[in-house]
This record gives sequence, C-alpha cells and structure tokens, in this order.
Amino acid sequence: MRVLVVEDEAATRDILERGLREEQVQVEAVGDATSAESRACAGAFDAIVLDVCLPDHDGFTLCRRLRARGIDTPVLLLTGRSGLGDRVRGLDVGGDDYLAKPFAFAELLARLRAVTRRGRSRHLGGVLSCGSIELDQRTRHVTVDKKAVFLSHTEFRLLEYLMRRADDTVSRDDLALYVWDGKEDRRSNVMDVYVSYLRKKLGPGSTLIRTVRGMGYTMTAQGGPRG
Repeated sequence: MRVLVVEDEAATRDILERGLREEQVQVEAVGDATSAESRACAGAFDAIVLDVCLPDHDGFTLCRRLRARGIDTPVLLLTGRSGLGDRVRGLDVGGDDYLAKPFAFAELLARLRAVTRRGRSRHLGGVLSCGSIELDQRTRHVTVDKKAVFLSHTEFRLLEYLMRRADDTVSRDDLALYVWDGKEDRRSNVMDVYVSYLRKKLGPGSTLIRTVRGMGYTMTAQGGPRG
C-alpha cells in the first residue's frame, strides 16, 4: 500500500509516518495543502490520510479540489472536530471516511484497509475535459470534437494522467510511476513512442499535448507547438 500523509503538526506526522512504515506501508508525508495537492496529482497513491486543519487551505477545501481535478484516491479525513456537521461536510466534499482525534493507531489502520478495499472513490463526476478532448473515467470513452477515439489501455492511462494534471508540467518520472507503475525507466523511449501514438489518434486534439524539453510533457486547452 502507498499512502500520502497530510498533517501539519510535525510530531503527529512523524508518528503516523513511522507507524505506517512499521506496517510495511510506503509513505510520503507533507505538512501543507499546496504540497499535498501537488503530490496527490503526481503520485499513484492507494490512500490519503488528510488532516482537516492545515496552514494554507483546510482539508475540506483540498479534498474538494482533488475531486474536481479527477483524483479518485480514497481519502481518510482526520480532525479534532468530531461534530456531526463536520463529519457530514467531510463526506460531502468527497472524503471516504472520517476519524476524530485523538485516535488509536490500530483504528486508523483498520479504516485505511477498509477504504482501500472499497476501491477508488466514487465521488467523481467522471468526465475530464481539456479543449476539444473529453474523457469519461468510468466508461473509458474518449472523444475529440465529439467524435469517438479508440485508445489502448496504456494510451488511455497516459491521456487520463495528462488531463488530470492539465496545465502542469508532467515529468518523465511521474509518467513512469503512474502510467507504467514504476516498471519503465524514465530514460526509455517507450514514453515518447506512446505519446506519438496518442497524438496520432487524437488528430486535431494532438496540439494540446506539448513537449517540455528536458522535463516531460504538459497538456493545455490553448494548445501550441508540440515541441
């Protein structure tokens, strides 16, 4: 299991990080919403442990932003506020479960196992769009200018990830991790080959995918030279 821990209190963050690693969980830990959003969009996590009280944005706002960006990773919200209103709000913005502080570490593990067993979050609208391209994550249906485009499994994952990260520069390391599950070397030309395949299939939508020299790729609704 690979988990992103988002907790601004250093002592609590360290406890969670150490405890999860002792359970053979791969952990990344950050202390603010901005860093968390960047890592959640870039990394293929199985779950996110998200504190509600963060210094830049609260966890409710971050959770809503992640769902709006198409991130369907299960989210376990942590908070010292245990009132019914807060629990309802947490679920309404896209959280999958809610755990009040203080909590027993054994319960946190049990809830993490439960949200990951249920699979990817069902809180998404399902459709990503960028310029003339639309991608339905549930039906795996892709259109360009309302015309269907048929993609292979790898081509679909590549396009889905680029669309989730629209307007960001996606590194080759990110692509290796998310699209190829870490099984492809960032220096391999396989990524370039699949980007070429994808561009050909997207036709007029291909200009939305741009090469960022020495870094990776970006997808933007405005399009531009491929690079």
